[in-house]
Amino acid sequence: MNMVWKCLGISILLSGLLWGQAAVDWGAGRAEAAQPQPNPTVSDFAKHPAKDAILLGLQKGYLWKYPDGRFDPDRQIVQSQFVASLVAIRGVKETAPVPELPAGHWAKATYERARKAGILSEVKIDPNKPLTKEEAAQLVFNAWKPYRGVKMKGYSNTGALITWGWMDPAPAGQPKFREDLPVTRGDAAKILAYLWKDKWQLELGAKWAEEFERSLVINNGVLKGNVPKGNNEFSIMANVIPVNNGMRGFLNGELINIKVIDYKPFIILSIRNTYDSSNVGLYYYSVPSLKKENKTIQFSSPNSGGNNE
Repeated sequence: MNMVWKCLGISILLSGLLWGQAAVDWGAGRAEAAQPQPNPTVSDFAKHPAKDAILLGLQKGYLWKYPDGRFDPDRQIVQSQFVASLVAIRGVKETAPVPELPAGHWAKATYERARKAGILSEVKIDPNKPLTKEEAAQLVFNAWKPYRGVKMKGYSNTGALITWGWMDPAPAGQPKFREDLPVTRGDAAKILAYLWKDKWQLELGAKWAEEFERSLVINNGVLKGNVPKGNNEFSIMANVIPVNNGMRGFLNGELINIKVIDYKPFIILSIRNTYDSSNVGLYYYSVPSLKKENKTIQFSSPNSGGNNE
């Protein structure tokens, strides 16, 4: 099941990326994009299934229109466009050499950031190459390794991303995980929307986990702490397990005040999206050390897939 998330703003890196639209019309198709097109309009995606995802990307600054004002959601996306969006979402600032592109190449700055971030791992650099599902999925897993780990074992990149819920399966009547199908700009917008929202949620979850950690104290055998209030969009629960089994949970904003001797030596902090149950963060805190361990769901974990549950 695909995830549908509400979202808030984050800072997006624009330096070195906006030139990508103005100078090269988002890479391949430059000449085509510069040609007169019938009835150019800002609403060429108004009735497109990817409308909301496109609007999100334009608003947050990781998607761009062509100079004539069109987005062209049904045009196949090229490598440089997708890479530029991944770099923008990741907010990459540092660079690493990309000798495959000559000095002065229009895509060099973006690709240098992408290489530093690991986005180009095992990818043949070809800025003008129209992407297939398998090629786009590989770039996604490269970009998201720091957040969700490596892809699920036993799947192609396409199959793994479809199983996770961030890429649409092939049309009915075709193999579900067909890898050679083209990725349109509308398709890419939907994939990138999941990435943007996932990054925002994970960062928010990490912040609340740190807030919870700072609140925990043990004094005279009594454990005290404050579950972050968060907001109505997220459920934050701290679970403790009595020595005689069962479970006790403390929700958003509640205070913890328990005798350590009565409970097993750990606390589980679970943060989930209230509306779709997507995993925002899972943390274990050892007692009495109160050391935190990040157990947030990974691509390759046994319960990977669907809506990240």
